[in-house]
Amino acid sequence: MRTALTDLVGVRHPIVQTGMGWVAGPRLVTATARAGALGILASATMTPEQLRYAVREVRSRTDAPFGVNLRADAGDARERVRIIVEEGVRVASFALAPSRELIAELKDAGVFVVPSVGARRHAEKVAAWGADAVIVQGGEGGGHTGDVATTVLLPQVVDAVDIPVVAAGGFHDGRGLVAALAYGAAGVAMGTRFLLTSDSTVPDAVKARYLAATAKDITLTRAVDGLPHRMLRTEMVAELENGTGRLRALYGAVRRASRFRRLSGLSWPGMVRDGLAMRHGKELSWSQVLLAANTPMLLRAAMVEGRTDLGIMASGQVAALIEDVPSVAGLVERVMADAEGTLAALAAMSSPPGAESSPSGA
Repeated sequence: MRTALTDLVGVRHPIVQTGMGWVAGPRLVTATARAGALGILASATMTPEQLRYAVREVRSRTDAPFGVNLRADAGDARERVRIIVEEGVRVASFALAPSRELIAELKDAGVFVVPSVGARRHAEKVAAWGADAVIVQGGEGGGHTGDVATTVLLPQVVDAVDIPVVAAGGFHDGRGLVAALAYGAAGVAMGTRFLLTSDSTVPDAVKARYLAATAKDITLTRAVDGLPHRMLRTEMVAELENGTGRLRALYGAVRRASRFRRLSGLSWPGMVRDGLAMRHGKELSWSQVLLAANTPMLLRAAMVEGRTDLGIMASGQVAALIEDVPSVAGLVERVMADAEGTLAALAAMSSPPGAESSPSGA
């Protein structure tokens, strides 16, 4: 299936695997690239040295295009951009809108810039600054997200910009891909669906929690770091929401911050600066600032260590529809087959009655 996305980045299928922290490592990205979709390495949970190693590891396993996700507000963003350029990465994606200067630096080096946005005005801004494409995530999406549904936000952005738009938030199968294409998107981006594959390194017990989730088990909360954050509802989240877990959260934040500081190489002032940057103008308590600064460690507790009691599990609402854990290759093949079948069924609906049975030469 050829779209503006496949033409831009050189993949076979208009599917993007998003850069999920502690999840989108070399194994998942390699599997995605080999399957013909666009895999995105999550660099926010890596040191610069680990990022370079991860890029080289993927490169050693496949010649297919892949990308790296960056935090535009990170203090070492330019160092990470330099690594991307030096290592010949095809795509740079951003969880927040990068600056005009950062976009220009990447484009001058031949890297495609694909920011993620949650509002029409943000899409218009990055498009005016030279972004090559944009991923637009509706409120159904996991992690930090907005409150406008994909079905409302997507057509707004498609109509507003002249660059390829990739739809995110609520997608897991071929029907969703066709729906996104009908809205004018050039493809879909999926996070939770790729997390729930056999190529994902997330512990099986954590995957089981996702598979067991119903729509009511997936919540949008500000209790963790003061920002809208969609995740699975757990005892920890419930405690934070009703206030009984604030002291425990503050203690845990300080403890985990110390661990994250050692893992990331950040200084204490650097961590606080990152936490303040993540406020995005919101009024947060100091415990929330600390939680914001080391949200990666809250994710790591679940996604790496399997501690569903202590960590958080970012999740799109689509988890309620997912019932299996296929390989990435099997997932991509199934999505594309479903999409082709859906398109064929729609085409048949528009055919005149009896058209297929008309005699030759009639």
